[in-house]
Amino acid sequence: MNTHMPALFLSHGAPPLADDPLWVAQLQALAAGLPRPRAILVASAHWESAPLMLGATTPVPLVYDFGGFAPRYYQVQYQAPGAPELADRVAALMPDTETVARTDRGLDHGAYVPLKVMYPDADIPVLQMSLPTLEPDRLLELGGRLTPLRDEGVLIVASGFTTHGLPFLRDFRTDAPAPGWSREFDSWAAETLARGAVDELADFRERAPGMPYAHPTIEHFAPVFLALGASGDPERAPGQPIDGFWMGLAKRSLIMA
Repeated sequence: MNTHMPALFLSHGAPPLADDPLWVAQLQALAAGLPRPRAILVASAHWESAPLMLGATTPVPLVYDFGGFAPRYYQVQYQAPGAPELADRVAALMPDTETVARTDRGLDHGAYVPLKVMYPDADIPVLQMSLPTLEPDRLLELGGRLTPLRDEGVLIVASGFTTHGLPFLRDFRTDAPAPGWSREFDSWAAETLARGAVDELADFRERAPGMPYAHPTIEHFAPVFLALGASGDPERAPGQPIDGFWMGLAKRSLIMA
């Protein structure tokens, strides 16, 4: 019997997330409160590719898609089992008009950094899928097609960052005060989500305070719409189990039960 699983939007953090005791504790507590997934489907801000692509279904090396970090961050391993059955299921859920391609790409840091904290034993099958679009309406629709997976024991994880204005950061300490644009966007997102105002949220580029500084490019906020779509009811307010800031960026994360 499969367990009903939630959908998550995680602010995933750079590799040093693992060195932040508070954030690690928050992610561990989030995972501990969930049923154990049969498999995990993750879409990350770091893999944009159209048509929709499904990653490796056998363990392969991780994608260290970052630069300028200490050597130890390039030695991290996360050899979770592949999920070939889940890949077939995702493909089957897509309409005939949606091309689905396969690749042997490994998990990128938007996937393995939070999963290594939440499920450190790497004993749950993981499949990564690409973001085939960054348009909110299309991601809401795509997420909706994935909703049946939640009743099949699959944890759907959309991985991004609630604010991601890296070019505008001046203080790179992990406990740096959040810039005004980061606080303002985060506060707006929290309030808009709490009202279930998904149409307003989808218009964040025009409506949200702090733009375009909070998201000079939008790939780190776009995954929230995949998760909201996968909730089955995007206008139902999600839980907001993690908030606060890291290096001035908003790490707000969401759960759609």
